[in-house]
Amino acid sequence: MPEGDAVLRTARRLDKGLSGQVLTRTDFRVPQLATVDLSGGTVRETVSRGKHLLTRIDHPTGEWTLHTHLKMEGSWRILEAGRRWPKPGFQARVVLRTEQTEAVGFLLGIVELVRRDEEERLLAHIGPDILADDWDPDAALERLTREPDRLLFEALRDQTNLAGIGTIYAAETCFIAGISPLRTVAEAGDKLPRMLQRTRDLMKADWSRSRQMWVYGRRTCRRCGGAVTLTKVGPLGKERPAYHCPRCQS
Repeated sequence: MPEGDAVLRTARRLDKGLSGQVLTRTDFRVPQLATVDLSGGTVRETVSRGKHLLTRIDHPTGEWTLHTHLKMEGSWRILEAGRRWPKPGFQARVVLRTEQTEAVGFLLGIVELVRRDEEERLLAHIGPDILADDWDPDAALERLTREPDRLLFEALRDQTNLAGIGTIYAAETCFIAGISPLRTVAEAGDKLPRMLQRTRDLMKADWSRSRQMWVYGRRTCRRCGGAVTLTKVGPLGKERPAYHCPRCQS
């Protein structure tokens, strides 16, 4: 499942491609919204909350928010209007078209349309968004420490504690801090604040523009601190360089 940083990038692409434009066609290919037509509405913005996407649309019938979630297989594609879709049409769940742009949501795990004032109720269950400008680390720490005997790996991935962290960052954050993900929250102790800050920094990094940092800047293993040897550099934006550490074989 895409983690918070990937969802944030998707929100930015949707925001750049649609915001300020008038919808000329909408097509919601899910049963509960099959008859809904928001053409004539203006897209105000798209934002992310953890792993959730919120596209806000002002329409003569009211102020609406399209809530979508990628789950495991979902994706959004932003195309020039009239351009051929990169995936089969039967996989499309939402189509938003303007004169210049067409945004297509494929295999989306959640598609909901709610009144704008219902947003908070809709996402009231999730914790502070680790990538939000108003990120509240104290609130996240308070939620994490409610269950001190819980495995750290599970607690970090629990979206009701803090939103946006998934399997990859939950594990890597622990290794960077020098603690096993299979330790408890209580055992992490005073390392927790630094762990969360380091995770936020990593998730906010723009990897597509920081390739040199990975290739030339890192000389120690992220997990054990041992010396590493650069063995492979993947295509830009596709994968991170691979390192071999003789101590932990990672």
